[in-house]
Amino acid sequence: MPQLLVDQRDVKFILYEQLQVQKLCEHPRFSEYSQDMFDMVIEQARKLAENEFYPANRIGDREGVKFEDGEVKVPECYHKPYRLYCEGGWLSISDPIEVGGQGFPFIIGNAAIEFFSAANWSLMMYPGLTHGAARLLEKYGTPEQQELYMYKLFSGEWGGTMCLTEPNAGTDVGALTTKAIRRPDGNFNIVGQKIFISSGAHNLTENIVHMVLARIEGAPKGTKGISIFIVPRLRYAEDGSLVDNDVVCTNVEEKLGIHGSATCGLSFGDNDNCIGYLLGEENRGMRIMFDMMNEARHFVGMQGLALGSAAYLHALNYAKERLQGVHFTQLKNPEAPRVPIIEHPDVRRMLMFMKSTIEGIRALLYYAAYCMDRAAIAESEEERDKFQGYVDILIPVCKAYGSDMGFRVCEMAIQVYGGYGYCVDCPVEQHLRDCKIASIYEGTNGIQALDLVGRK
Repeated sequence: MPQLLVDQRDVKFILYEQLQVQKLCEHPRFSEYSQDMFDMVIEQARKLAENEFYPANRIGDREGVKFEDGEVKVPECYHKPYRLYCEGGWLSISDPIEVGGQGFPFIIGNAAIEFFSAANWSLMMYPGLTHGAARLLEKYGTPEQQELYMYKLFSGEWGGTMCLTEPNAGTDVGALTTKAIRRPDGNFNIVGQKIFISSGAHNLTENIVHMVLARIEGAPKGTKGISIFIVPRLRYAEDGSLVDNDVVCTNVEEKLGIHGSATCGLSFGDNDNCIGYLLGEENRGMRIMFDMMNEARHFVGMQGLALGSAAYLHALNYAKERLQGVHFTQLKNPEAPRVPIIEHPDVRRMLMFMKSTIEGIRALLYYAAYCMDRAAIAESEEERDKFQGYVDILIPVCKAYGSDMGFRVCEMAIQVYGGYGYCVDCPVEQHLRDCKIASIYEGTNGIQALDLVGRK
C-alpha cells in the first residue's frame, strides 16, 4: 500500500538524524526507553491510524454530527477508533506514569499524533482537547479536583473542552459576560453563553468537563478580572452519584469542514443550577488558560502539517498513476506514448513545492516539541529558560505557518488532481475544507503575529 498519510522516512530523518532524539534516553527521566521503543510506538500509531481512523474519515465527513432532541451524536464510525485510541493509552502517551500516562518524550507522542491527525482530524479533536483540559488539572488542580476529574480525562473515559468564545467576545476575550456568582460553600454558580465550543457536546463519553472562563462578581474589567472554572456537564452529588449540572447544548454549527467535530453553543445556568469549581487562583484565568492554549496552538499547527501531508501524498500517488499527455520532449511526435502527469514539469514543480513545504513544517513542529522535552529535563534554570524561551517564540510561528502553508499545500493538491480534485469523491477536497479553520481558531493568525511581536 502506498503511503497516503505521513512520509515515514522523513519522520525518522527528523527524529534520529536532525534532532537525534535517541539521546534523550541518556537522561534519567527517559532512561527506560530506547530508539527501538520509539520506532515501535510510531509503527503502532501508523497501523491504528491507517486501519481504523482513516476508513472513518470520509464516512464521518458525509454523515456529520447530528443534533436531535437536545442530544449530540457523532458519526457512528467514530466510536470504535476512539475506544481503541483510549485503550491503547495514546491520549496520555507523553504524560507521567503517575497520572496514568506512558511517560514517552513529548516529541515521540507528537510524531504519533501526526499519523492520527492525517488520518482523521475531526476525530482527533475530541481527545486533543480532552488532553489539554487534563494537563490544566495536573498543573493547577487541587488533589481533590485531580482525583475527581483528571484521571478520567487522561484515560479518555470523560471528555474535556475549553470555553472562551462568546457572541460578543471572540478575539476580545476580555469582553466576556459569563458570570461566576459566589456560593456559601465557596464554589460558584456559572451563568452565561459560549459559542464555537469544539467537542462541547457529544456521545463518545459519559461526561464532559468544561474549562470555562468567567468573571467573578466584583472582579476587575478586562482580562485581568477573568477566572477559570471546572464545569462538568454532570457533577458529583453528595452521595457520589452524577447529576445534571445545568449545562445545555443550544446548537451545533454546520461548517465548511471538520463535519465530524461537534462545534457547539453552550448555555450555562439557565436554571441557576450550574456549579463551577475555581481552578487555581481568582483573576488568574487567562494566564492558566494560556497553558492550554499554547498546547492547542501547537496542536493546530499539527493540523496544517497532517492534512497537508496527506494531501501531498495523495496528489503524489495520483500523479504517478494518471496518464495524460506525452513527455514534453515528444510534443511533436504523434506516436509518442501517454505518460504519468508526474513527468510534466509544472506538475513536478507543484509536487516539489508541496514536499519541501511539508518537510519544513514538520521540522519546525518537531523541533518545538523537542524543545519542550529539553525544557522538561533541563538540569539548570538557565538551560530550562533557554529551551522554554524557544518554545514561547515558536508556538505562534508553528500555529500560523503550519496552518497557512498546510492550507496552501491542500489547495495545490487539488490543482494536481485537476477537475477530479474539485469533486467530492476526491479525498483532497476534504483535506482543504478541514484545514481552512486552522488559521482561524485558537487565535487567528493575525493574533499569532501580535503574540509573537507583543508578548514574545
